[in-house]
Amino acid sequence: MSSEKQAAELPSRYDPAATDAGLYTAWESAGIFGASSTATSRTGGARDPFAIVIPPPNVTGVLHMGHGLNNTVQDVLIRWRRMAGDETLWLPGTDHAGIATQNVVEKQLAKAGKTRDDLGREPFIEEVKAFVAEKGGVILKQLRAIGASADWTRTAYTFSPELSRAVREIFVRWYDDGLIYRGHRVTHWCSRCLTALSDEEAESHPSQGLMYHVRYAIEGDPSAAIVVATTRPETMFGDVAVAVHPDDDRYRALVGKRVINPANGIAIPVIADAYVDREFGTGALKITPAHDANDFDVGKRHALAMPIVLTPEGAMHEGADAAGRVPAAYQGLDRFDARKKVAKALDAAGALVKTEQHHNAVRKCYRCDTVVEPRLSDQWFVKMAPLAAPALAAVQDGRVRILPERWEAVYVNWMENIRDWNISRQIWWGHRVPVFYCVARKPGTCREHFASRDDNPPCPDCGGATRQDNDVLDTWFSSQLWPFSTLGWPDKTADLKAFYPTDVLVTAPEILFFWVARMIMSGMYVTRSADHPDGIAPFHSVYLHGTARDAQHRRMSKSLGNGIDPLDVVGLYGADALRWTVIAGMGLGSDLLLDHENIEQSFSTGRNFATKLWNIGRFLLLQVGDEPVRHVGELSQKELTPADQWILARLQAAVGASDAALGPPRPANGRAWGEAERRRGLRLDEFAESARAFVWNDLADWYLEHAKTRLQPGHPEREVARAVLVHAFDQALRFIHPIMPFVTESLWQRLPGHEPGTWLARAQWPRRTDAAPDARAAEFDAVREVITAVREVRNEYVVPPVQPLTVAVTARDASLQRATAAEQAFAARVAKIEFVDAAAIPSAGAARRILGSGIEVAVSLVGIVDFAKEREKLATELEGLEKQLQALRGRLSNEKFVAKAPPAVVEAERAKEREWAQRAGQLAEKIASLGGT
Repeated sequence: MSSEKQAAELPSRYDPAATDAGLYTAWESAGIFGASSTATSRTGGARDPFAIVIPPPNVTGVLHMGHGLNNTVQDVLIRWRRMAGDETLWLPGTDHAGIATQNVVEKQLAKAGKTRDDLGREPFIEEVKAFVAEKGGVILKQLRAIGASADWTRTAYTFSPELSRAVREIFVRWYDDGLIYRGHRVTHWCSRCLTALSDEEAESHPSQGLMYHVRYAIEGDPSAAIVVATTRPETMFGDVAVAVHPDDDRYRALVGKRVINPANGIAIPVIADAYVDREFGTGALKITPAHDANDFDVGKRHALAMPIVLTPEGAMHEGADAAGRVPAAYQGLDRFDARKKVAKALDAAGALVKTEQHHNAVRKCYRCDTVVEPRLSDQWFVKMAPLAAPALAAVQDGRVRILPERWEAVYVNWMENIRDWNISRQIWWGHRVPVFYCVARKPGTCREHFASRDDNPPCPDCGGATRQDNDVLDTWFSSQLWPFSTLGWPDKTADLKAFYPTDVLVTAPEILFFWVARMIMSGMYVTRSADHPDGIAPFHSVYLHGTARDAQHRRMSKSLGNGIDPLDVVGLYGADALRWTVIAGMGLGSDLLLDHENIEQSFSTGRNFATKLWNIGRFLLLQVGDEPVRHVGELSQKELTPADQWILARLQAAVGASDAALGPPRPANGRAWGEAERRRGLRLDEFAESARAFVWNDLADWYLEHAKTRLQPGHPEREVARAVLVHAFDQALRFIHPIMPFVTESLWQRLPGHEPGTWLARAQWPRRTDAAPDARAAEFDAVREVITAVREVRNEYVVPPVQPLTVAVTARDASLQRATAAEQAFAARVAKIEFVDAAAIPSAGAARRILGSGIEVAVSLVGIVDFAKEREKLATELEGLEKQLQALRGRLSNEKFVAKAPPAVVEAERAKEREWAQRAGQLAEKIASLGGT
């Protein structure tokens, strides 16, 4: 079909609803998104591999703005490297999300009046599987709507048989290496989910509560006492000691004596331990080893009893180890109700000295927001220090970089202070701990427990039957294996050889330790070899993007009702508008601000840019006509005008700016980032701006306007202008494509010169040449500067476009005069330009501009502007500004203000003073140029 016919058939506006889905289907059918493990340089092929693994969303999740943001960033990188010639793999998949998915199913059962215990373990698991089969995978379909170009043939699932095998494999290896152990320790416990949580899953939240000061009378001397401060009086039933610092003179004489617990009347010892902070509270601590992690450590040092006085559900009780400690009146009470009742009883007994407001941090379950309870229990742990050491070194020596770089310090701090990981959960949905116990265990013969890769293994010591541990593994245990389990590990597959290590990991800062650090640790562990004794990190770059927030800077969430559904945006304005807004509006490490109450305004920039591209494409196709278009490389330098040379130079600059913003795709030496190199690239907002500026400012506003005359049939330069315009637009579509794939592909398919069956999605990325721009490009740029200055004067003095203007220009360079003369018809659209000596530039009655090239421009305003009225208006503005400036300078000269105000405020005031002084000078110059004094 001819270009003119194609243009005629193009609607006046791009219609994403009628176009995008069909384009996506065509891409999939053409195999655009697929990756070949045999095509990479690691497997004998010619292409460098470039791989990204998607942070797997919950299998039953639905798309929200955070997903839209995260996956758009990944897709931009993947499309860029695909066009750059890499063999790209973007591996998608989902997470079984143990606690989250089980919670959803349990809530459904509760509506029917049932619990998981009513069903039993296996039937409940089948119920969850059925739920996942019905609801799962929706989010992956939704990702297609925003243009995600993942290799869907490789879609993975953390609970699939293949990935479950990887989970067992690393568990057994760690167990056999002594890295996994069973521990009787205080952990975070969720009374809603009825499971232990890791430190990272028990999220800390600021809280306002009460500090209770309680009197513990000395045994045998009720008139003497130690006052202890606590925020949790309900746990007093589990107190086994009061601790003081060994060097605290206030209590030295009491160490070794006993005090009476006022909650239950039991006598407990006073002990000395250096853990006690003499400055906190009264300097004396109640020790409750079963319900506080620090107290647990104190209890172990002093061989204290560890009675548990709270049920898993968070109610008061007397366990076998807590007989006689919890009075009957409290048994069965919820912990928070018990707190109030204990405080009331203490007050009535005269043991409550005082209460005071107290700011502290309360930990809550990351899934259900329930306040977690420190609770003593048996759990499975991973020794993290041996795994953390090489993972820490990988970041410190540059093998892995974290952007923004401020997060590297957070990572280092976590790894240097790492604690063992509680990996067992008391739920049913998930990978069951592959530890087994001999049913008929023979003391002295059968080991206490063992790990196995097999189901129902016999006891390795006596050959008897075994039972499996009831706990399941933390969801993050399987997620940590994602970069290599999805490629076939533990088998040595072609995919693993071709695409491990991957390249960039795109995620949010809040899971830097939850997920990113653990992937690095486990990835390095499983890839240890003689060549790599510390192993190979699973990626070389970690890109931590910002958070989607509303206009009030609040995080978007369902509970606040301030979220934006990405699919609503796609339905209204198209995926390209969504993608452009995300990329252009989010600098490295900064948050994305959107107004959920004004979606149109939030996404107008992306929508408007897509419209601009479409309009350029329609105009171009109409102007190009049916004749073949020459390749720009066939044109001689003599055929190219200064305007042609200028747009080609601007194209080269835009390609260079885009490449610089995106940065190197991998370390130059293939091993580690150099100190300067590691800070470069992945500035996606800068990439978007360089692309936008070229298309909108350079191509559309200048070259296209300039070329309109030359594109007319019969014009001697038409063929050259057509070739340059098609080339410039073709290249622009290429480097915009990663951000806006749909509209760019739709237009590119209609451009002349492409072979049938070719796709922009796999077209070659624009390449910047090392050749210096032709000198004539600078000539046109100077003309453009002059025209821009005249336009600014028109706007500033509100001169109508139809009003003729005379412009005097002084230029020492004769080439500029020749260029301007050659462009007289183009320049005449804004003014009549005359070249004069500097002395001939009017001293009054003209608006003057000195341009970057040293050219001076004077636009005569005689007979156009009422000088007296304009001077009066400017003088009034100057007078008001000078009064403000005087007051500001007075404030800055006040030593008290400068000394007491925050430094940032003082600096802001000084910046304001500089800005206002500059503006006052400009106003004075304007008044003078208009004949004033």
